[in-house]
Amino acid sequence: MIPIRDNIRSRRFPVVTVTLIFLNIAVFIYELSLSQGELNSFAVNFGVVPRRLFYLVNGQSNFVPAVFPLLTSIFLHGGWLHLLGNMLYLWIFGDNVEDRLGRHRFILMYLAAGVIGALAQVWANPVAVEPIIGASGAIAGVLGAYFVTYPRAKVLTLLPIFFFFTFIEIPAFIFLLIWFLTQWLSGYLTLGVPGNMVAWWAHIGGFAAGAVVMLLLAPAKRRRNVNREAK
Repeated sequence: MIPIRDNIRSRRFPVVTVTLIFLNIAVFIYELSLSQGELNSFAVNFGVVPRRLFYLVNGQSNFVPAVFPLLTSIFLHGGWLHLLGNMLYLWIFGDNVEDRLGRHRFILMYLAAGVIGALAQVWANPVAVEPIIGASGAIAGVLGAYFVTYPRAKVLTLLPIFFFFTFIEIPAFIFLLIWFLTQWLSGYLTLGVPGNMVAWWAHIGGFAAGAVVMLLLAPAKRRRNVNREAK
């Protein structure tokens, strides 16, 4: 399923969402300027390496190199599809969540979801040496926040049916529930599988974090008003 747009208009221009999109694109363009060796070093230095965090807990690793990438890794991507897929979801769902939380709380939620998502992936495979990169955990947080705030919104979706594609409007609750269950099933099936390159548990942890943050920061009365607007 590929989301095209939702039916909720934001009340003001999503400054933070657009800024995040431009930052991710700018960092990726910088990545393209690096040689393969430089790119590998860049990913290791600024991506989250689970084993490095695992050794930190045991007192065998330095704090800054282990912890600082929890933030920097959110702005790195492993390829065009990785980047464009993440930015598409951020563009469609981020403006409304930013609108509801406000700009400052939105960026805090985004970063917190990214960090918690990365930690969830570290929990799933604490001795992995491959760096975890990408905004997926943070964007999953945006989806989790949207899930609890706009469940009755409609998402225009490009849906493949055998060899054909069709457009269909799906309630946000159903669309995001399917998305989350897909991530959870994939994460469960790949637990302990060596060489798994997709950080499924970052998606799961980020989604849960975003939902919890929204429930804590957005009063229930305001969420009910949003649901009425989405009808």
